Amino acid sequence: MNDEKFTAVLGVLVEQVVHLIAEHYAYNELVASNAFYNSSVYALLEQEETKIWHFSPLTLFNMFDEEQKRGSFELPEEV
Repeated sequence: MNDEKFTAVLGVLVEQVVHLIAEHYAYNELVASNAFYNSSVYALLEQEETKIWHFSPLTLFNMFDEEQKRGSFELPEEV
């Protein structure tokens, strides 16, 4: 995938995951964005070669939630 397409896909995914974080944690969008951008999930998501951008926003949120609760997360079997 070229950089422009990847950036577009990433933008849509991030927006949806941030929305889920804001709803679940009762954060405003800025706090939710900062929490996600500072997560290990996001660090992997921004690397195209990890292919986790194939996951749904809900799966990515669940990985984020696991990281917040346990300090780490496991990649789903789909990878």
